[in-house]
Amino acid sequence: MAEFTTGEAVALELPIARIPTRATAFLVDVVVQFVLGCILLVLAVTVLLPSGADSAWLQVVVLVSIVGVLVGYPVACETAWRGRTLGKLLVGLRVVRADGGPIDFRHALTRGLAGAIVDFWMLGLFGAVAVLTSLCSPNARRIGDVLAGTVVVHAERPLPVPLLAIAPPWLAGWVAPLQLAMLPEELALAVRQYLSRFRTLTPAAQHELGCALVDAVCARLQVPVPQGYPPLQILGAVIAERQRRALPPPMFPVLPPGPVPIGAGR
Repeated sequence: MAEFTTGEAVALELPIARIPTRATAFLVDVVVQFVLGCILLVLAVTVLLPSGADSAWLQVVVLVSIVGVLVGYPVACETAWRGRTLGKLLVGLRVVRADGGPIDFRHALTRGLAGAIVDFWMLGLFGAVAVLTSLCSPNARRIGDVLAGTVVVHAERPLPVPLLAIAPPWLAGWVAPLQLAMLPEELALAVRQYLSRFRTLTPAAQHELGCALVDAVCARLQVPVPQGYPPLQILGAVIAERQRRALPPPMFPVLPPGPVPIGAGR
């Protein structure tokens, strides 16, 4: 089991998927990829050969088909099914972010490219690199997981529905134009942990740790620190806006009228 602090500052324990179950899911996916690759190649040959295409075009189509299957299949499945491929679905696994939240296309693409190039095929010695890195990682992460900031877990229970934080209205105009993609996951996780443990900290720790995090966040975002607001409100506004942009619109929970902003009361 490993403990994750979700984007909503909720502690969540999930069982880490180890090599035997991941290998089973991988073998299932390889079979599916092989079938898809054969279908694509047959279609390509059927379409190209009658048109008089030369061997160079055929080689290009074969290469594109292979790369499309090796990279496109896991990326498409993990993006559409929120961290699952057919193999992971059969054995009950799911890819999640390092904070326990669902992955998106960016995470799936990083994992797919790293899997094709480093972990399994081109430089991976047919999975030897993935096995070695997983054995050396406490959370069984392969190189693709490290680069994408993800972990593979047993999905015995559904992930909790994210709750959307509400930014203080007086900071909404300041946080809206910020380039929050520049904020690394590690720093965002530290901010969320600060917000979740704020009431358990002493006033001195609240101020000192909050100011340090505000300075770090504003430095990363390359913006000056807004003056006249406590760190709790500034950090809450950043996390709320980051969360709002990350969640697709259908997942927004219906909020009761009159929500209380983070750190209400200036």
